[in-house]
Amino acid sequence: MIIDGVLVEPGPALLAWLDDGPGLAAHRRRHGPLRRRSAAEVLRAVEATGLRGRGGAAFPFAVKLRTVMESGRRRPVVVVNLSEGEPLSAKDHALSLVAPHLVLDGALSVAAAIGAREVHVALPSDLPGERPGVRRSVLAALAERDDADAVRCHGASARFVAGQEQAVLELVSGRENLPVSARRPAAAAGVRGRPTLLSNAETWARLGLLLQDGVRAYRRLGTDGEPGSTLLTVTAPGRPRVVREAAYGEPFVGVVPELASAVDTELVLLGGFHGTWVRRDVLAGAPMSVDRLRALGASLGAGVVHLPAAGQCPVTRTTEIVHLLAAESAGRCGPCLFGLPALAAALGRLAGGVAAHTEVERLAALVSGRGACAHPDGTVRLVRSLLETAGDEVAAHASGHCSYRALEALDAPGAAARQVAS
Repeated sequence: MIIDGVLVEPGPALLAWLDDGPGLAAHRRRHGPLRRRSAAEVLRAVEATGLRGRGGAAFPFAVKLRTVMESGRRRPVVVVNLSEGEPLSAKDHALSLVAPHLVLDGALSVAAAIGAREVHVALPSDLPGERPGVRRSVLAALAERDDADAVRCHGASARFVAGQEQAVLELVSGRENLPVSARRPAAAAGVRGRPTLLSNAETWARLGLLLQDGVRAYRRLGTDGEPGSTLLTVTAPGRPRVVREAAYGEPFVGVVPELASAVDTELVLLGGFHGTWVRRDVLAGAPMSVDRLRALGASLGAGVVHLPAAGQCPVTRTTEIVHLLAAESAGRCGPCLFGLPALAAALGRLAGGVAAHTEVERLAALVSGRGACAHPDGTVRLVRSLLETAGDEVAAHASGHCSYRALEALDAPGAAARQVAS
């Protein structure tokens, strides 16, 4: 079904009941009344399934949960990150439209288990074009429930970095929605210094399903080492964004058949703007697996599979993205304030055939590992994957040639921003 501009296809778990609608009555018919679990029961279920966060880093949720449980006497806080700042992603967007109560079940069940009296939801900005359906759907779902008095909603700013963990904590704490440096993880010291369990909407929906249906049902999908399923957003020029659900272990080409048909596309962007370029044939032959992708030097990241237009130069495309990322930074540390614009400008010169790739490599090394948040590192990851995966095209540009089109220097962030989200 197409809803709010996103094509959502039926799936084996979170997307199994699309025809029933998102209302609470239908949700309770499917999953029964909300089951109360102790913190120890939640931890055992999470450990038995090896649940990883679906926000980008695939971080083990059990580590966060255990940290919160062992953090002392301060009452913990639960945060649902639904801001989804990645422009190409729509999986959390789709979940909020078709299964908002699974997201809320997960957050409210865990909050009750760990004794949290505050549950915060970071929603997309209410500016025009910023996923307005998410806000409407979540607010409507909250209005249906009699257990959501503790939930407070917050509107994120319309910036790429607004969804970063520390930026969301700042938003919930009543400060500007931008990332800051932090000495301790959110699970130890988050909102107002309290232990804070923060994850994205898909992670909370997975928890909702796990705590309602149990470990055995959860492990029916996937593999022994990676049970369960995951959501992907598949994007291609001229088509609506498609959200699909796939069990771990499935071949990528079975989940994304576009990989087989896009024979004119040599490279695919996996994971979003902080992701990596991967050869289309390599990705098509890989299984849906966090661990196997890491062995290839890639990751699911934000769950994006972006197929560029046929004939689109990866050097030019990466330059457009990095210009946007430089313009979207918080500008609160040297790597973001000075490093990313310099890196974007160097890429623009490389794309225009007036600079060598060594300048790009030098600037990437200067930026990497020095930012106050993960934004510079994510940008460098994208750039380095271009240099490694499209080496021949990079060398062609450095010598004043392009295999795709006439050379055109890209050094205007505004122009790049207008093109980049397509």
